[in-house]
Amino acid sequence: MGGQSVDSVVKSKLYELLSNQLYRYSINEIIEKLIDVLKSGLNISHAVFYTYNKQLDYLTPFNERCPIKSLPQDLHEGKLSSFGEFDYIPLFQNETIFALIELKGLDRSRFPSASLDEIVKACTFFHACISQFLLITQKGRKFEQLYLLTEKFHSLMNKDHVLAELITTLKTMYSDYLFYLFLSHDNDNQGDLPIKDLGFDDQEGNEIAMEAFVTGNVQLSFDKKNLQTLFYFPIKGKQGVYGVLQVVINHNTELDEENKGYITMLANAAGTALENAQLYEQSKRLIKDLQLINEISHRLNKNLKFTDTMTYLSSKIMDSFDAEEVGFFYINQYGMIQFFPGSTKFFSTEEINVYIEYLREKIEKDLEGLFIGDIKSYIHDATYSSVMAVPMVQSNNLKGCALVLHKEPYHFSFDMFKLLQSLIHHTTLALTNSLLREELETLVKTDHLTQLFSRSYFNERIEQSINKDRQGTFVLIDIDDFKRINDTYGHQTGDEVLVQVANIIKNNIREDDVAARWGGEEISVYLPQVDLKTGIIIAERIVKCVRENTSPVITISCGVSYWNAKNHENANKLFSRADKALYIAKNMGKNQVIIQEEVT
Repeated sequence: MGGQSVDSVVKSKLYELLSNQLYRYSINEIIEKLIDVLKSGLNISHAVFYTYNKQLDYLTPFNERCPIKSLPQDLHEGKLSSFGEFDYIPLFQNETIFALIELKGLDRSRFPSASLDEIVKACTFFHACISQFLLITQKGRKFEQLYLLTEKFHSLMNKDHVLAELITTLKTMYSDYLFYLFLSHDNDNQGDLPIKDLGFDDQEGNEIAMEAFVTGNVQLSFDKKNLQTLFYFPIKGKQGVYGVLQVVINHNTELDEENKGYITMLANAAGTALENAQLYEQSKRLIKDLQLINEISHRLNKNLKFTDTMTYLSSKIMDSFDAEEVGFFYINQYGMIQFFPGSTKFFSTEEINVYIEYLREKIEKDLEGLFIGDIKSYIHDATYSSVMAVPMVQSNNLKGCALVLHKEPYHFSFDMFKLLQSLIHHTTLALTNSLLREELETLVKTDHLTQLFSRSYFNERIEQSINKDRQGTFVLIDIDDFKRINDTYGHQTGDEVLVQVANIIKNNIREDDVAARWGGEEISVYLPQVDLKTGIIIAERIVKCVRENTSPVITISCGVSYWNAKNHENANKLFSRADKALYIAKNMGKNQVIIQEEVT
């Protein structure tokens, strides 16, 4: 080496590389020249340049995609580190390691430690210089590309052409990244664009994409299983967000703040171009939507009958949204679903229950509408794929829901969904007033605490049954040791126990059966057209369920009476015999069912 130290030789060659016209070389060629300098200067045959991904904590050979090892421990800036048969040159920048050069076959006894550390510093300086040079060069190219692309965007009035140009440009500039577009279903004729559905269903990545879409902010997630970093850039213009650009970064590559900002500008430029293309179409659609809302609101203010109002609203939604089925349901005070008049025939079939079961929980939880392009992803044998469900909310209380269906997947656009939300919002007050009248009638015949029927209404139902039916069974129920519950746990717990028992009873009788708050801790159940044997089975089942499903654990006693058409018996006698049977059950140890003498 002509008397020169090894670090002087390596430094000289690296400085010579820096003094040359670096723009003639690619980053791959520069890294290869760095490796050649080290191999030659240190007289070794093995040297590998690794990039380091801090988020994934993996080292990846330069210009490859598969990470192969973790970062060695105890690396220090400006120092050569040895681990077994390998030596490592750590490359730091701002006290953070970002790359590593692995050496094998280095005879450290031939070189002073100070010289080897100087080589480490020279490599660090060299890589910092070329990184800065490439950063400046790439930055200039990027903004030149951004200017040209923005000009081209504004010459395109077709939404799909704008999106295709965006993806093409990104693929050219970031060849190691994968790109996808989350778009709503009102974007047609998308050709070969990498489209993913943007909706309210649960497909992979949709939740984060929807967050980016709704907030207008870039979102980030990590896929540790596939060693991927995923960014979600909202494609937004001045008026709103039109989709989401998903950027998938594999393994060793990272997205720094500058590139993140650049992609954000590209996405915003595309959003502005999309906005221009959509603006005229949106203005025409808005005028039509306002005319529809005004027409329906005017009609509702005419104080039509409830049935006529619902029939009219249903027909307008069918026509305006090109729907195949339209229905309205509400949840009564017993938590049961009932359908408004005006709902189409499909809502009177058993199949609608599958839709209700799936939608109800989600709507009750969030009081938000559901826009589902293909519900067959969740209900596999569903007849209707496209679903729009909008809750009827008044004073933060769920009153009901409008449900619009079509057999074709993705038939409804997101704009249609927003229009339906606006329609339902404007009509909910009128519908709620009609419901209020029904609720006032219900209050008269319902116990406030247990939501069972009142005793007066119960008596009316039994009298009606005795006049028209052939038989019936009456069950009088009393909560055992109820005073002890109140004294031990307090009256609030006592009320909760009453509600628990009432709910168990409701869950164990038919819709046509009648349960009522008889008085205090007593509850009555009437089973029209039910014989005594069946009535006893039902009573014993209620006793068992109460014993096994209450907290604190309680028991009940039941007295059962029965009538049939052969006996001209009135309600009072039926009550009296059940009361006597209940008295016997109490005296015989409670927690049981006692029957009066069989009717002859």
